[in-house]
Amino acid sequence: MENSSRIVFLDWLRVIACFMVILVHCIEPFYLGGPGTYIASLSDACWVTGINSALRSAVPLFVLASSYLLFPLKTDTPTFFRKRIVRVFVPFLIWSLLYAVVPMPGSGGEVDAAGNLMSLLFNFVMTSSGHLWFVYMLLGVYLVMPMISPWVKTLSRKEEKTFLYLWAFTTILPIMRPVAETLTGSSSLWGECPWNPFGTFYYVSGFIGYLVLGHYIRTYAGEVSWKKTLAYAIPFWVAGYAVTAGGYWHFIPDHAGYPVAAPYEAAVLMETTWNFCTFGVMLQTVAYFLVIRKITCDGWFYRKIVLPISKLSYGMYLMHMVALVPVFAWVRSWGVATPVVMLVSALMTYVLCAVAARLIAFIPKSKYLIG
Repeated sequence: MENSSRIVFLDWLRVIACFMVILVHCIEPFYLGGPGTYIASLSDACWVTGINSALRSAVPLFVLASSYLLFPLKTDTPTFFRKRIVRVFVPFLIWSLLYAVVPMPGSGGEVDAAGNLMSLLFNFVMTSSGHLWFVYMLLGVYLVMPMISPWVKTLSRKEEKTFLYLWAFTTILPIMRPVAETLTGSSSLWGECPWNPFGTFYYVSGFIGYLVLGHYIRTYAGEVSWKKTLAYAIPFWVAGYAVTAGGYWHFIPDHAGYPVAAPYEAAVLMETTWNFCTFGVMLQTVAYFLVIRKITCDGWFYRKIVLPISKLSYGMYLMHMVALVPVFAWVRSWGVATPVVMLVSALMTYVLCAVAARLIAFIPKSKYLIG
């Protein structure tokens, strides 16, 4: 449904997905810490697994939104890149610099500005702006959009579906790697090796699949009843959740001995089925998108709350770590239950960032800061 040229459900999607991202980051301290990986209790392990396994679709949902709006390109390539530079790259660059040189709240007031700026030449600063990995990925997706837009226009429905089936198969590969390593001693698959990371399915994998998926849904899904939507969405979500939650739980080391303390690599392994381009997350993403796509509410709440937050969501994402760190520490000091800490700190961070972004929006040229 359109409202003043806006696609209403995409505004709802941004509002929902932005909260999901912030909640994910309020859950991370319950399994990241100590020597790298730290889970204090069996109860924390259950809460982390149960809640976070339902949230991993947040990032793919943002990619689907970009695809639904922008892909294939509706303007010439220079115009497309000019808008992306102003709205996405410049705010990203400013916030990257701020995270590199300004001490984070709760950090004790110390920051290695010179070292961070050097790191910034090659990547985000892991200690303060790790969440900005998403923008690097999104910029990469934008880079290929002009090149593959003509391609997707020439595909038949059958050909596009075939590509999506092939891409869906690649979402199983991250799960296959630990299996291959157990059986063969190597996690490399189909042509991959220490001197060649580009295996058979490299070029049809990753977030490019969500880009094509967004186009396919917009082009061919049409108007679908709630009954039919749920007939697809519910089994997709249940199956996806079983994979994401089951995989994470399986890879938690030594369930018999809490607290669990292990190197950072243990958390990376635990997140195997949480990765954004894995089978379970892909199924959940499709389920969420199909359901959110049915939202047509465009009344007072949409106009006064959802629409403004949707317009500010990118700026909220860029800044949210500034608020999250001290808010989380404060809420955790209350001594309340783990899920309360997660949800309350996420909600408070969300509201604070929405208010801050709204105030910044009154500043002239604020688009260079919050998109």
